[in-house]
Formats: sequence, C-alpha cells, structure tokens
Amino acid sequence: MGKAARTKKSRPSGPPPAAYVARPFQGLPGESDWVALAEILPAATTRVRLKADIGGPDGPREVLVCTVLPKAWPALRRADGAVLVATQGGGHSGDTSRDLGSAILAALAAQPGTPLTHVPLATSQTPPLQDLIEPEAPVVSVHDGFDFWVEGQDLGEDAQESLARANDTVLPTEAVPGSPAAYWCLIGNRPHLRVVLGDDEDEATNALARLWASGTAGLGDGTRLLGAFRAGGLLIPVWELPAGTAATDLVEPLAAWRERYAAAAVDAPLTAQERRAKAGLLNRQITLR
Repeated sequence: MGKAARTKKSRPSGPPPAAYVARPFQGLPGESDWVALAEILPAATTRVRLKADIGGPDGPREVLVCTVLPKAWPALRRADGAVLVATQGGGHSGDTSRDLGSAILAALAAQPGTPLTHVPLATSQTPPLQDLIEPEAPVVSVHDGFDFWVEGQDLGEDAQESLARANDTVLPTEAVPGSPAAYWCLIGNRPHLRVVLGDDEDEATNALARLWASGTAGLGDGTRLLGAFRAGGLLIPVWELPAGTAATDLVEPLAAWRERYAAAAVDAPLTAQERRAKAGLLNRQITLR
C-alpha cells in the first residue's frame, strides 16, 4: 500500500485509564472482603458510609455496594434515591478501587430512577474508594438471589420473571461463621471452601507451600486443596470438601488451619521440598484480575 493510501490512526482523546494497581483495596479495613466482593461472591452486598464532604449536604450518605446489578449495570440510582454500585460490572481501568469511585460519583450525580449503563472510565484523577468512604470494615451480606435490587418496590410480571431467572443462576454460597472472608459454596453436588487471605499473594503462596510440603495444607479427612485464585493482589485457596459438609462444619477446622498458616507465614527461605511444593501450587493458580 502506498503512502497516499495510508491514514493516520486516531489517538484516543482524554486522559488515559488509571494505571494498574496490584492491590487496589490495600489500606481499606477488610481488604480481603473487598476482594471477595469484587471477584468470587455471586450475590452479596455491603453498605458503606460516604465521607462528609462527598455528595453534598442533601445527597445520600451511604451506598449499597453489590456484586452485580441488572444487565451488568455499573451503578443505579433507584427511584427512592438510593445509590447502588456493582463491584463486578462496567468497564475496568487498571485500578478496581478507582473504578468503584467513578461509579459512586456518577450515581450520586444521576437523577433518581436512573440506571447507569456506563460510567466514565477511571483515570489517575478519579478518587479511589479509600478517599470516598469512611474507613470501616465492610459487613458483607451473602444472599440467595438478587432481590436486593428491588427491595421495597413493586414489580410487574415481566420484571418478576427476569429476577427469577437471575436468581436461578446464583451459586449457593454461605459465609463461614466467625471467619473473615471465608466462603462455602456448592459447585454441582460438591461443597468447596474459598478463603481470601490477607497477605500479599506471593507471601501467602510461600506459606501455603510450607503447609503443602509438611502435609498440613488440608482441612481434615476427605478435604483436598485444589489450588488457588490470585485476585486483587491476594491469594484465595480453594478446597474440595466431603459431600454433605456445611459452612458451620468448617468453623473449627478452618480456625486450626489458620493457626498453621500463621506459623508458616515467616520470612525465611524455602527448603528444596518447599520450593517443589510451591512450583506445584503455582501450576494450580488462576489469576482472576
């Protein structure tokens, strides 16, 4: 093709997307729960309080943070004025925390009764979640379905049918009582456990390798460590559990495992056996984001 036939590629206008941040929720109380909301929970919510200077004196003072919203909307300003934002919806920059910040600010500016099909792409100038909400650990509520989308509102027949279809897709999930960011789920007929660890993913992998090498990575008879997800800079080990295991059955085994994990999370070189265990674990890790 000759020069005359060539055309210049148009350059995107506006500032570039926010740069990649390995641990977008670092510094927030309950970092592990924020990662769970953003990555592994199907239907869950938490209410957060906005800082006093956010949203104006007459605006909403809290936001309902959801895992997903209808039609993958990133945010919604309900008719009653409530603000909902989704951790797993909308476009993504390199910083999940700023993505949520963009969604919150867009929803605050929207008129009541407005679903936001998209929000401005987060940039380095977009405030992260850490700058918008009060520094309180999230209290995560895990739901059987998505009825929280429309709480207190009347639905027509079509909307009820749509909600029912969405609820049918939810993976059964429960929090393990008294254990932070630990979630039982049922995949097919087999129960599993996912735990979002609070340490940097590389440090957590080393600790897990020490447990694997010593034969103490499981949670008891009939359990099996399958591998781990990497998400939000943290590690999420996944265990397969014996049939019939309930979330409440995991309280004591998981507490004992956490003690072993804490003892293994030391700043020391891995042994040759532990390095081999780490190599095997790395082959069983999947990066979510």
